[in-house]
Formats: sequence, structure tokens, C-alpha cells
Amino acid sequence: MVLIASTNADRLALLCTIAARLELSPLFTQEILVLFLKELRTLARLSLPIMVTQVSQMAMGTVDAIMAGHVGKVDLAGVGIGGSLFWPLMVLASGLLMSVTPTVSQLHGADLGEKTGEVVRQALWLGLIGGVFGLFVLSFAGSIYQWWGVDPQAIPVAVDYLGYMSWGLLPVLGYFALRYLCDGMSFTRPAMIIAFSALLLKVPLNYLFVFGGPGIEAMGGAGCGVASAIVMTLELVAMLWVVRVSRIRSSGFYDRFSWPDWSEVLRLARLGLPIGLAIFFEMAIFAFVTLMIATMGAEVVAAHQIVGNIGALTFMIPLALGMAASIRVGYNVGRGDYEAARRSGLVALTLSLGVAFTCMLLLILLREPLVGLYSTDPQVLQLAASLVLFVAAFQLFDDIQVTSIGSLRGYKDTRFPMVTALLSYWGIAVPVGYCLGFGKLGLPALGAHGFWAALTLGLAIAALVLFSRFQWLSRQPDRIAKFAFR
Repeated sequence: MVLIASTNADRLALLCTIAARLELSPLFTQEILVLFLKELRTLARLSLPIMVTQVSQMAMGTVDAIMAGHVGKVDLAGVGIGGSLFWPLMVLASGLLMSVTPTVSQLHGADLGEKTGEVVRQALWLGLIGGVFGLFVLSFAGSIYQWWGVDPQAIPVAVDYLGYMSWGLLPVLGYFALRYLCDGMSFTRPAMIIAFSALLLKVPLNYLFVFGGPGIEAMGGAGCGVASAIVMTLELVAMLWVVRVSRIRSSGFYDRFSWPDWSEVLRLARLGLPIGLAIFFEMAIFAFVTLMIATMGAEVVAAHQIVGNIGALTFMIPLALGMAASIRVGYNVGRGDYEAARRSGLVALTLSLGVAFTCMLLLILLREPLVGLYSTDPQVLQLAASLVLFVAAFQLFDDIQVTSIGSLRGYKDTRFPMVTALLSYWGIAVPVGYCLGFGKLGLPALGAHGFWAALTLGLAIAALVLFSRFQWLSRQPDRIAKFAFR
């Protein structure tokens, strides 16, 4: 609080005093502290709009969960099961497009912003390929749920929900490509305004299609999909307008039409596919756990859906810091200032730790009122309140790993995080969760608690490995230069 309320001179004096008392003066000179505070302000300026953007996007899922939950636990379970298939697929496709951010930020740092428009035109072709693949998988949703043994009451709601959501998949991928162009150019406010406006529109649209209105029959949980598809399409329209009229027009995006340049598309895919897969592996494990828990009954899956939604909301803050770190690290790498790139990552990690401890405390103290927002079923509420403690426990690990990943992306180091995610989540968390959840290998069956304990273990391992990777790579100038020119 002192650092927030004081002047810059007071901040420097306080930090220098602390450093002197801790005998850290050789490491924390006044010059270094000035750079630290400057980077802190820059990251805050970039990350705060991203936080609002991410929280607004996730709040749309919260709106879905709350409204579907008030229709009934079957509708809540159906929306949760539908989302467990849609969101990992969308994240995989949009992850391909996240290669735009480090590419654009490095070009921006090298004063080559006029080349970024072509990058995005090629990224849109990549997004089209990813979107078509996602639509193909979603067309088999009903068969997938039946094969998996999901609660048959929830399947019709999930299938209808996905059918409507599919209409918004391609538009939202176009929106992401243009958003990442703006983010890479350190212009993060438009996405914030669009996402927050979309949330304000989502609430009445959801209510209209879920509960019905003049001339519109109530659709229950499936109505959430209709509202989402409309909102995602409007987000694309808004972002197209932003790129047209703002300073981003200097990118040359509208200068011409570009057919696929397969060498550039493949370059973006080689950079973006590991990003998409790393996020997919993390999200897919939550989807996998949801499907496993779905065999335990509607009450258990509803409680798991509530807790997963709360965890996803808290995750948006460190995710925003990681995305801001990616922008700043990439920009400084493009400038050739590798020390500044390392400093950007360290400042982002420091902020992320502060967020983690704050969220841990709030989740422990407010877990019962939070879960009460989603349902009135006593069994669901009791189970959800106990599971929230696991979400509080893994805040520290989740925040470290996502911020480290963001910094590594700024260096265009995307393959190592992908391998780490695969081994930590699917090599460790999944088998451990299966054994703890269903009581295999002589262990007691802990149900949903066993799966959440395993998720915490996987995140802890990923956090340790990824932070160590950042510490090593940020001191390797030759390796940094090699990644930058991939």
C-alpha cells in the first residue's frame, strides 16, 4: 500500500532502504530500481486492460453457468459438459493464432510494424484451418458423450448448446487474430472495451434465450449457445472496425488481400501449434476430469462445474500478466535488449505472486458465498465449497506457470512449455487423479476431491520446471537470438 500511495521519490527511498538493510545494495542500485518501477508501470498499463478483457470473456461462462443452474442441475451439467468439449477445441485453434503476438511484438520492437499486416492476413488462413477442424470434431459431440458414458439426461442439452455455439467459432477466431495484432503493438484497450461491451450484451441475450421472451420460446441451457454465437460474431465486427480506424491501420492489414503463403502459414503454425497444444493439454485435462466426474452423477458434475468456473475466473488475472509479459519480452528482444527482456519477465512474475496470495486468501474466506451464486441445491453447494479449497491451494503454482509461459513465448520458446504441459498434466496428474478419484491400486476412492488433488500436483510440477526454464533461457543470448529469427 505504501508503494501505491507514495510518490516516485518515496518509492525509491523505501526500496533503497529495504535493499540496504538486507545488504542487497550491489544488486538493487537506484538505477535498477528506477528500471524496475518503470517496467512495473508499463506492465500494469498493458496487463490491466488484458485482465478486464479476460475476466469479461470468462464472466460470459459464469453467466451461462448461473442462468443454466437456475433452470436446473441437468441444464447446468449439460452446459458444463458442452463447454468441456467446445472450449478446449477453441483454445487449441486460437492458440495457433497466439503466434501473432510474439511475432508482431518483435517486429514492433525492431521498428518493422508495417510488416505486421501480412502476418495477420496469413494468420487468418491458419485460423480458418483450425476452425474447420474444430467444427468437424463438434459434429460428433453426441457420439463422444454416449461413448464416454456421460449422464444421458445432460447429453441433449450439451449437444444443442454445442450446435448453436458452433456458429460463433469461425468469427471468434477472426476476432482473436486481430486482437493479437493489437496486443502485439501494445494496444490492449480496444479488446478490453469490446469484451466488456460483449459481456453487457451477453446478459440480456442469455436471459432472453434461456428463459424466453416476446416471440422467443425458452430454450434452457441451450439458449446460452445462441447468445454466445451472436456475441462472438459482433466481437469480430467491432475488432475489424478498430483495426480500420485506429493507429493499427499502420500495420497495412487493409492494404491488400493475400492468398495463403504456405511458407508463412507453416512458420506461424510451427510457432503457434505448441502454444495451442500447451493450452489445450491444460484445458483438456480439466475437460477430461469433467467427463470422468460426469459418471458420478449430476450433483457432482454441477459442483465441479461451479468450482472450475471460479478457478477459471481467478486464472484470468495471471494469464493477463503472462500475456503482457509476452508482449514486453518480445518487444525488448526485437530491440536487442535482452537484459530488459529478462527484467520484464521477472517483474511480471513478482506481480503474479502477489495476485496468487491475494486470491488464496479471498477464496478461503469467501468460498461459501461464491458457490452460493451458482446454485441453491444443498448437496451441490456443500461439495463445491469443499472443492474450492483445492482451487485456493493451486493459485501459487498456476500463477507461476502461466506467467513463466508468457515470458517464454516472448522469446518464441514454445515447444518446451508444450512438452512440460504434456508430461505434468497427462503423464502425472491424469493417472494420479484416476487412481485417487476411483480408488485404484488399493487407494481409497476420493471422488472429485481426488481429481482436484492430482490437478494441484500437476500444476506444482509444471510451475517449477517452467520457472527454471525462464531463469536459464533469459541468460542465454545466443539461444534467444536463435529463437527470435525462427
